[in-house]
This record gives sequence, structure tokens and C-alpha cells, in this order.
Amino acid sequence: MADLVPIPLDLFDRLRRADLDVDAILRRAKLSRARFRVPRPRGTTAEFFALWRAVEEESDDAALGLRIGVEVLPDENNVVSLAAMHSTTLGEGLHKLARYKRLVCPERISIQVNQGEARLRFEWMFGDGPPPALLTDIIFAGITNLAQRGTNTAVKPRRLEFMRRPANEALLRRHFGCELRFDTSHDALVLGEEALGLPMVHRNAQLLASLLPGLEQAIEQDEGARTLADDVRRSLREAICGGRPSLSNIARCLGMSGRTMQRRLEETGTTYQDLLDEVRQCSARRLLANTDLGIGEVAFLLGFEEVNSFTRAFHSWEKKTPAQWRAVARGTPPEPRRSATSEGARSESPRAQLAE
Repeated sequence: MADLVPIPLDLFDRLRRADLDVDAILRRAKLSRARFRVPRPRGTTAEFFALWRAVEEESDDAALGLRIGVEVLPDENNVVSLAAMHSTTLGEGLHKLARYKRLVCPERISIQVNQGEARLRFEWMFGDGPPPALLTDIIFAGITNLAQRGTNTAVKPRRLEFMRRPANEALLRRHFGCELRFDTSHDALVLGEEALGLPMVHRNAQLLASLLPGLEQAIEQDEGARTLADDVRRSLREAICGGRPSLSNIARCLGMSGRTMQRRLEETGTTYQDLLDEVRQCSARRLLANTDLGIGEVAFLLGFEEVNSFTRAFHSWEKKTPAQWRAVARGTPPEPRRSATSEGARSESPRAQLAE
């Protein structure tokens, strides 16, 4: 998977109509206008994030992302979107979107159905930190718009989970009409499981029959380029949420024994523990910098049984304690050190939330 994100051709015209200074945005993002004078402009994930952060900084309109998400951009009407819109049911369309999205953009969508809910989780594979809030708003509004236009119903999410601190709650609640949760481990949109069975009004089996062979061929090529370490990282990112995934369970998910997986990883110069530490470190940085979760809550979400174990591990990665690193990342004085007892009490909140 290449770290290349398509930039909609009419994005700058859309920003101008929102009374934004495109040149000022590009200066903030440190991007040259010449980068976009090609038929299909693309940028890295870091450049794409920088562009949307610059838009956030230039705009005083908190609803901008919601409006952009509702208005489908013309060159996003690609074969992946077509495959989703012309599926038989909303569930089939969303699964196609999740399967093929990575062919056009390094964003991973995973769908988990459990206890009457379908949870769509979004993750940028090459993102150094979470996406800009504006971009998350665009994605959530876009998925909701696809569901409503595709089914011709007023389907709404049951819940939105934001990997960021609380902001614009009244605006988001008015637009989506659902429960909001902030300071979560991932960005996620949750639908009722029953919504997956809604028929898509534009379904076209003949069109799908012409699209899917090419998409499946591209998926095979993409999977052929992936390494075992890539697959283990992906499985770990999916499994880490309040528990320490075992080597044997990850290996089973990948269709092999734990001993075989460890041997094959060692042949490539890494180990299961190395990859677990890598995923935990990346997740810890993201959660500390962009949420108000307590240190104990972060430790719990990363699968550490004790806060002290997390603190020691984090210090070995970053040469700072979690509180010190967070203070530097935010440019604020570190919080007073709390006792292990208070941290343990604080860490009960995500456990209760995950159990809901």
C-alpha cells in the first residue's frame, strides 16, 4: 500500500466558496500550488493532514467539515464508491467500502458487528497521530450521507466515537442526532445492526459484475505486496483495546501456529514483542497527545495490567514519562503526579465503557 492520498480536483474551488484564502492555506500547510497542477493530484498522509489542519486554522466555521462530507466531491465518485452505492444492501455496500477503500487511499475501515451494533472504525495507516478533527467530521458526515442516499431513508448513527477532546458537541448532535463519545481509542461510527439490512435503492448487479473482478485483482496484488509483519501489526491494532493480545491468538487469526509465526518473523529480523511494542508506542503517543484520557486509562487501553508497567515501558521508548511527554506535546506544564491508587480508580472508566 502506497502512502498516497488523492486530493479532490475541485477542493480549492469549494474552499473559495467558503470564503477561505487558498494561498494562505497552502502556506500554512507548506505545500506548493504546483503540486496540484496535475490531472490527479495526490499527497502523502502527512501532507493531506497538514492541508486539512491548515483549513481548520484558516476557517472559523465549525460546520465546514460536515458540509463538505454531505456534498460528495466529483472525483471521489470512484469505482469503490460505485461498488458501495450499487450493492444490494447497506451492509454489503459498507463491507465493500471497507474492503476496497485501501486501493484508493491509505485509510483502513474495519467493521465489527456485536450485540446489535455495527461499529465502523477508521484508521490512517501512515498517520503520525490522529487525523485533523475537520477530516474526521468529513468522513463521518460522508458515511452517513452514503447510507442515507443509498437507502433513501433517514438512517442515523447510534453513536459517534471521537479520538479527540470534546468540542462542538451541540453542533455535532444537531447534525447527526446521536450519542457522542470523546477521548476514545479510535474514531468510529456505530450503526444499529438492523440498518445493515436496508436495501440500496441504486443497486445494480450488472454494474457490480463489471467492477468487482478488477477490484479483486487489485486486492490480490496489494495483499501480495504485504509482509507478515504488516499483517501482525494490523491484527494487533485491531486486537488492542483493554487487553494484551497473545501471540497464539494473533497467529490463529493469521492461519498459523504461534511457533511458525514467531519463526517467520525472526527470519525477517523482528519478533512478536517488537511489533507489539511498536503498535503500543504509536497508540500511546496518539492517545496522550490528543485525548484527555488519564494515564491509567491509556495504560488499560494498551493492555497493561499496571500503570507502573506502562510508565516504565513508555519511558524506555520515549525517555520521558507519559505525563512529561504529554506536557511537551501539548506545550503545557505536566499534571501533578497521582498515586497508583488514584490512577487505578481513573482507569475503571474505559473498562466500564468497553463493557457496555
